Amino acid sequence: MKILVREIPPRSAWTLEQAGIHPLLAQLYAARGVQSAQQLDDGLARLIAPNEMLGLSAAARLLADAIAADKKLCIVADYDCDGATACAVGIRGLRLLGAKHVSYIVPDRVVDGYGLTPPISERVKASGADVLITVDNGIASFEGVATARALGLQVLVTDHHLPASQDGRIVLPEADVIVNPNQPGCTFESKSIAGVGVMFYVLLALRAELRQRGMFNAATQPKLDALLPLVALGTVADVVKLDANNRRLVAQGLKRVRALMLPTGLASLFVAAGRDAKVATTFDFGFALGPRINAAGRLSDMTLGIECLLTDDAARGAELAKALDGINRERREIEGSMREQAFAVAESLFDDNEEPPPAICVFDADFHEGVVGIVASRIKDKLHRPTFVFAASGAPGREHELKGSGRSIPGFHLRDALDLVAKRHPGVLLRFGGHAMAAGCTIAEENLATFEQGLSLVAQEWLDAATLLRRLETDGPLKPEYRRVELVDVLHQEVWGQGFAPPTFSEEVDVLSQRLVGEKHLALKLKHQGQPVDGIWFGHTEPLPARVKLAFRLDADAWNGVRRVRFLVEAAEL
Repeated sequence: MKILVREIPPRSAWTLEQAGIHPLLAQLYAARGVQSAQQLDDGLARLIAPNEMLGLSAAARLLADAIAADKKLCIVADYDCDGATACAVGIRGLRLLGAKHVSYIVPDRVVDGYGLTPPISERVKASGADVLITVDNGIASFEGVATARALGLQVLVTDHHLPASQDGRIVLPEADVIVNPNQPGCTFESKSIAGVGVMFYVLLALRAELRQRGMFNAATQPKLDALLPLVALGTVADVVKLDANNRRLVAQGLKRVRALMLPTGLASLFVAAGRDAKVATTFDFGFALGPRINAAGRLSDMTLGIECLLTDDAARGAELAKALDGINRERREIEGSMREQAFAVAESLFDDNEEPPPAICVFDADFHEGVVGIVASRIKDKLHRPTFVFAASGAPGREHELKGSGRSIPGFHLRDALDLVAKRHPGVLLRFGGHAMAAGCTIAEENLATFEQGLSLVAQEWLDAATLLRRLETDGPLKPEYRRVELVDVLHQEVWGQGFAPPTFSEEVDVLSQRLVGEKHLALKLKHQGQPVDGIWFGHTEPLPARVKLAFRLDADAWNGVRRVRFLVEAAEL
C-alpha cells in the first residue's frame, strides 16, 4: 500500500477561505477541484437546466399527452436501490402531476434477468397499460423495446447506463423517446447522474410542459422537492460520481431528511437501521439504507423495497422496513460464508510468495447469484485485481448458464474489457454490460475457462506495474487543533462519496497499545502530535509496529457520556 497526499491548489484554498469557509474545509474542497464558493452553492436554482438533457422535451410532451388522454402508465424498474428509488420517484411524481393510472413492474433478478425483456413487455401490455416507462434500464433493451412497440405500447426509456455499440458505432433501441445523458448528441454536463436523477429531471420537464399548457401556474404547481430524499438515497447508493450537480441533489435531499421532511417508509428505514434521520449523512444512505433496499433485489423481491418507499402509512412502513432489515441480515450471513469460500478459491490461484494473477475469476456451484457482486468487491479490495464471481443461474431452463458480477480497480475499464473478450471469443458472452468499475455478464458453464483465459489476457495487456500498485489518496497530516468533536460533526454533515472522497488524513503516529476486539477488529491507543487518541481498524487483525504511517478518517464515540475523537484507520504503509 502506497499512501499518497492530494495536492492542495493554494489559490483555490485561499479563495475559499476568503469566502468565509473554514480553513480545513477550504483545503479539502480545493484538493477535490473546487475553485470558488459558487461551486459549493447547493441551491436548486444552481441545478443544470433540464432543457440541456436530450429527449426531455419530447418525454414531457409524451407524458403530458398521456395524462390528458387518461392513459395508463407502467414503470419498468430495476432491482437495485437506484432502480427502486427511480420507480418510487416516478410513481409519486407522476401522481403529483395529475396521472391517475400509474403502476409498476420490477423484474426478478433470477427469473427475468436485467433490463426490459420481451416477456416483461408482454406483462406490461397484459396489465392494460398504454405507455411503458423504463427507469435505470432500457438503453440496451433492443428486443424488449421492439416487442413493446409491436404490441402497441408507447415506450419512454429513461436510463443513465452507457449505450451498446456494434462494429464501433453506438446503437440505440427504437423507443418513442429516449432520455439518457450518455446517448450520442446529449450535451447535459452531468454524465454521471443516477437513474433516479434522470427520472427526477423528466418530472421537472413534465411540470414545465404542463405549466405551459395552463394546467397550473408557478404559484399553484405541485412541489417536486418532496422527492429529493429519494433522489439523494438512490444517487449515493448507486455509487455514481458526485459531481457538482449530483452533490446538489444529494445535499438538498439530506436537508429535507434532517428536517424530517421525508417519506414515511424512508423514515421507517432509518429506524430499522438504527440511524437518526435528524443527523443523516451520505454514509447512512450508502451503508445503512441502501443495502437494506438492495437486499430485497438480491434475495427476495424488490417490490418490498419499492412499496416501502411508496407507502405513507406509518404502520405499513414499519412492517416493510422490518422485513427489509431481516432480509439484509440474511444477505450478510450468506455473504459471510460465500466470502470465505471465494477467498479460499481465489487464493488457491497463486502461491504465498507469488503475486495474484492479472484478473481473478471465481465460481462455485453453491454460490448465490444475488450476492456475487458484493463478494467480487470484497476480493477486489483484498487482492487489488479485477475480479469476477460467478454463480449458477437459478432461472428455469437456464441451469447451464453462469451469471457473473465483476468489480475493477482504477485504470482498468471492466465493460470495455468484456467487450474485447466478446470480440476475441464470439459467442462466449451471452449477455454483458456495465461501467468502468462494475460490470456483469452471462456465460455458458462450459465456457468458464475460455472466459477466464480471455479476461486474464486482456488484464495482462492493459495492466502495468503502476496500475497494480495499491494506492490511497489522502489529505495529509491533521493539525492537532482540528482534532475536535465539533469539527468531526461539521465534516459528517458535508456531502462526500464517489468522486468526492470523504476526508482521509495520513501521517506517522506512535502505537502505544493494541488489542483485538470482537476477534476481527484492531483497537488502538495512539499518540498523535504528542497527544493520546483512540483508534480502531475494522476488519484488520495484524499487529502494527510501534511507529507507523496510518491513513485514517475522523469519527467521534461516546464514553461515560463524553464524546471523544477517534481515528478510523483505513490503511497502513508498512
